[in-house]
Amino acid sequence: MTDLEAELRAVVRGEVGFGVTDRALVTMDASNYRRVPSGVVAPRDADDVAAVLDVCRGHGVPVVARGGGTSIAGQATGTGVVLDFTRHMNRLLSLDPGTRTAVVQPGLVLDRLQEAAAPHGLRFGPDPSTHSRCTLGGMIGNNACGSHSVAWGTTADSVRELSVLTARGERLRLGRDWAGAPDGLRALADGGLARLRTGFPELPRRISGYALDALLPENGADVARSFCGSEGTLGVLTEAVVRLVEAPRASALAVLGYADESAAAEAAAGLLPHRPLTVEGMAADLVPSPAALPRGGAWLFVETGGDTPAEAHARADAIVRAADVLDFLVVTDPAGQRALWRVREDASGTATRMPDGTEAWPGWEDCAVPPARLGAYLREFRGLLSAHGLRGTPYGHFGDGCIHVRIDFDLLTGTGIARFRRFSEELADLVVAHGGSLSGEHGDGRARAELLPRMYGTDMVALFERAKGVWDPDDLLNPGVLVRPAPLDTDLRFAALPREPVDVAFGYPADGGDFSAAVRRCVGVAKCRTARVTGPAVMCPSFRATGEEEHSTRGRARLLHEMLAGELVTGGWRSTEVRDALDLCLSCKGCRSDCPVGVDMATYKAEFLHHHYAGRRRPAAHHTLGRLPQWLSLTSRLRAARPVNALASLRPLAALAKRAGGVAAERDIPRLAARTFTSWWRTRRAPAAGTGPLVVLWPDTFTEHLSPSVGRAAVRVLQAAGLRLALPPTLRLRHAPVGDGRTRLLSPLAALRPRSRVCCGLTYVSTGQLDRARTVMCRTLDLMTPVLEAGVPVVVLEPSCAAALRTDLPELLHDDPRAARLAARVVTFAEALEQLAPDWTPPRVDRPVTGQTHCHQHAVLGDAADRRLRAAAGLTGELAGGCCGLAGNFGFEKGHYGVSAACAEDQLLPAVREAPAGAEVLADGYSCRTQLEQLAGVRGRHLAEVLAAALEGEGAERDEGRPRAR
Repeated sequence: MTDLEAELRAVVRGEVGFGVTDRALVTMDASNYRRVPSGVVAPRDADDVAAVLDVCRGHGVPVVARGGGTSIAGQATGTGVVLDFTRHMNRLLSLDPGTRTAVVQPGLVLDRLQEAAAPHGLRFGPDPSTHSRCTLGGMIGNNACGSHSVAWGTTADSVRELSVLTARGERLRLGRDWAGAPDGLRALADGGLARLRTGFPELPRRISGYALDALLPENGADVARSFCGSEGTLGVLTEAVVRLVEAPRASALAVLGYADESAAAEAAAGLLPHRPLTVEGMAADLVPSPAALPRGGAWLFVETGGDTPAEAHARADAIVRAADVLDFLVVTDPAGQRALWRVREDASGTATRMPDGTEAWPGWEDCAVPPARLGAYLREFRGLLSAHGLRGTPYGHFGDGCIHVRIDFDLLTGTGIARFRRFSEELADLVVAHGGSLSGEHGDGRARAELLPRMYGTDMVALFERAKGVWDPDDLLNPGVLVRPAPLDTDLRFAALPREPVDVAFGYPADGGDFSAAVRRCVGVAKCRTARVTGPAVMCPSFRATGEEEHSTRGRARLLHEMLAGELVTGGWRSTEVRDALDLCLSCKGCRSDCPVGVDMATYKAEFLHHHYAGRRRPAAHHTLGRLPQWLSLTSRLRAARPVNALASLRPLAALAKRAGGVAAERDIPRLAARTFTSWWRTRRAPAAGTGPLVVLWPDTFTEHLSPSVGRAAVRVLQAAGLRLALPPTLRLRHAPVGDGRTRLLSPLAALRPRSRVCCGLTYVSTGQLDRARTVMCRTLDLMTPVLEAGVPVVVLEPSCAAALRTDLPELLHDDPRAARLAARVVTFAEALEQLAPDWTPPRVDRPVTGQTHCHQHAVLGDAADRRLRAAAGLTGELAGGCCGLAGNFGFEKGHYGVSAACAEDQLLPAVREAPAGAEVLADGYSCRTQLEQLAGVRGRHLAEVLAAALEGEGAERDEGRPRAR
């Protein structure tokens, strides 16, 4: 333990972390920069902050304040001690509706303030797209703005008072009329009045530099306002009094279509006299599917407010009439507005990839010019990009003249980095030529501070340095940011990564087969750190359960980045730090769809485990749960299901088995089916053959051995829809017809050949047994070759198995063309009915539903067909999002029970408890049904079971799907 760490532990009541994981998690923010800190402290209160400052001052160690870590300019990274305010100093201390003020701590997430203010008809005005995870302290530090700044201004416009600790431990209460000003600040301002009155450009989004003009007497000598946007370089914020605004009772969203972003930009300024709440712009290349948007190549999102929906709609109509548009759409429905706003908010992540998949990076993310000059600026900006051979897609706050853009800089080679510097210098000159600010929202940080003399001149920058000296004479707070900056092309996050591709098992087709590029996908947007989700979203259940950065998708990606870098995490694939962070990853695949940049942590986890345990002893659960298909198949061949169930019902034997197998003691061992699904299939009385298309019904491990009732129900429904069914072959044959599913022998010798079963390899993949997974998958492809040759659809009932066949199979066997062919043939139960029996009408069930969309279905398969099938059957209501928490082997493994249960309590169990009487509990996944049974005593049913029961005339009478006490 270092002297610094020991002294901090002696005086700080919060957590002090100097371990590898603690430091690795904060080496980066959402910028291009990386710096390795000495340690991390999570202070409990202002006294802890003062103690940290005192100790660090004595050691000459810098201090960096950090909120949600979503800064795009590099100001939330540092080499000293990082203060993490999100863990303890994250409360809303008070809210006064009468004065429309709130008292907040710096680590409070903006959405929590908005939730508390909403019942009073109030809200905090600024709302960055990261509102679900950014903190008030970070917003004050960067003077954040958001989409509503045309109506309610920047964060500085919403600040009343700030409680601040200086680097030397002085406690100040900043406000107007020089309140809280440190010694020397007033004299500095009085000595430069002329420069302060003439040296700052007039535009709504001038964030660059220090806001020293707020100290002018005509501006109220507002010390608190001048502190906003100082990026943690002047003092450490410990508390803030902020102003709230009245939220409109109703709103309307007008989406205006234009030919391109320049046309949209030129129109934006003309809409401001109508006093809209937002004027946001984005172009078509940021929208994966513009089907929901009006015709055009770019759009303005213009929100209006009113006391009634009609009033808001009328104001939107007035804006439409004033706008010269190709097409438009006005939406007053809140759900419809949220869906459209998600398109805009996700642009911050979507923009990190070009349409062809090329990486794009921040650095010039938020320059701002006067709104009236935005169209001209954008045209010249496009020209500058072309001159340097670069590409980027502008979007952002067109009404304020502020543009966000990610550019496909090459930050991996010396030539690319040199081009990055030249472009940055020329773009700074272009922005200044248009009377703009180098930063219009996210601050200067490491990215732009070096170029501030081009905007302000050397005399004003010298004044900034003097102001920094007044507040922080020891240069302790976030040195190298804003004043005396390091060069903008140093400390780039990619410098430490290996230049040669890492040898990996998966193909990573979206990243050119490069695991480093896959890890680089995480740019720190931190949507995975959203503490509360609604609707269908899944990511990131383990973070919501623990609240720890280590257990977020971003945190795990950071550790993988550091593992590849090898500077801080030195164990490579054997790293215990990475292993421990991945241990609570549920492999839910939620990040694959919910992360704006498509990070796929489930695949990264499988890859890591494959290498981590290569040639080493694996955890017992990898053998018991990871090889579950083998054990269940053996049990079936030995006809031992009943004896196994009997032994598992004896508590001492069950406890011993769970301990030996690495299974959580809190879990019940599921009962095996006395008769497998394929056994039932072989001996059933075959109904008359249908006239519809032939499909192969996939007998996954769970349906086969644990819930064959799902398979029997699916057969009943699919045949009622007129489809002809077959099961996959069980022998490897050269020319086997699919026929009725009974494999025909080609010769008498074939009878002597061992039979086999298809398997998606899911359990082997999830436990990182990728060599075994390849073997299983190759055997499956051999068996399925005649099915592939016949081009027959493959219906998979278990969502996790369907997802494995669609994604894991072709990505792991990327060199076998049969894998992609099989993936393309996979359809879900609902998709099969919709695509292959479009004229079939399902039976009416006419009941409300509750339950949860399977996380893999949400992330990989999609549930649109399921929604339409439920609607056609009269099953009303929405299913919850999130993950059930069992997640295959995860919830059964020793040490995971608490997190597993917490994930279930996030959305699934509350949804079931709050369901109306008689609601049908839908759970297509075996894990989801097991979690419901074991934690809530509720039986969930697969949609196939519900429809089959209705076909048999039992839909109105049976109540197996209703919630009931255990």
